Amino acid sequence: MSTAAPTALVAEDEPLLRQRLIRQLGNVWPQLQVVAEARNGREAIETFESAQPDICFLDISMPGANGIEVAQQVGHRAHIVFVTAYDEYAVQAFAEGVLDYLVKPVESERLADCVSRLQQRLAEARPVPSIDAVLQTLLSKLERVQPQDSLRWIRAQTGQTTQLIPVDDVDYFQSDSKYTRVAWRDESGRPLESLVRLPLRQLLNQLEAEQFVQIHRSVIVDLNAASHLQRHDNETGTLHLRGRRETLPVSRGFLGVFRQM
Repeated sequence: MSTAAPTALVAEDEPLLRQRLIRQLGNVWPQLQVVAEARNGREAIETFESAQPDICFLDISMPGANGIEVAQQVGHRAHIVFVTAYDEYAVQAFAEGVLDYLVKPVESERLADCVSRLQQRLAEARPVPSIDAVLQTLLSKLERVQPQDSLRWIRAQTGQTTQLIPVDDVDYFQSDSKYTRVAWRDESGRPLESLVRLPLRQLLNQLEAEQFVQIHRSVIVDLNAASHLQRHDNETGTLHLRGRRETLPVSRGFLGVFRQM
C-alpha cells in the first residue's frame, strides 16, 4: 500500500451522507484520494475490485449486501472503517483493535481520531490483519442490536435545497391536509421548521416507539422535548415544550401517555 497517496472507497446508500463524509475526509485528510463511491453492497464489492483502495469506509446497513458482508469479500486487502447509525453502546463489538467505526452523524473530532489511527497504520506499513473471526462475531451481535426499519433521517425539500434532518434532532411532527411540519433543532439548539410530504401514519410506523408518541390525530412528539402538561376539564391537554414558545394539543384518547406527568 502507498503511504504517499492513500486511496479510499466510501460506500453509503444515502447520497447526501456519502457526500458529507467525503467532504469531511477532505477537510481532515487532504492527501486522501477517494477513488471510488458505492450506493449499495454489491456496488461496493465491484468498485473495490476495480479501484483496489487502501481503505474502505463501509455503511453497515446497505441494500444488496451489508457493510460486514462487503468486508468479508474485501478480506485482507484494505483497512476497514464501519459507518453506523448505532450509538457507542451498541458498537462496542467494534473495539477489537483491527477495526474502526464512525457513528452517524459523523463528528469531526471522532473522524480525526480515526484518521490518525489509519495514518499510523499506513505509515508503519502494517499488513491488514485477519478480521474473519471478528466479522463473524459482529454479524451475530448486530442481529441483536440492529434496529428494525427505524427511521434515522428526514429529507425536507426547501426550493432546490434538500435538508437532511437527523430524527434525534426533531421535537415534533404536526400534519395538516397536505404537508407534515417537522419542528427540529440545529447543532446550536436553535428551533427550526421544515415541511415534508410524508403522512403522519407512515412516520409513526418508522419511529422509535419509546421515544416518539402520538398525542393527537395530527401530532407526534419526542417525549424528550416535553416540558410539562396542562390538563383541561374536558379531559384533553396542552403540552409545553422545552425551548419552544408554541404548545401542542393532547386529545382525550392520548392523555394516558402523560399519566406520570
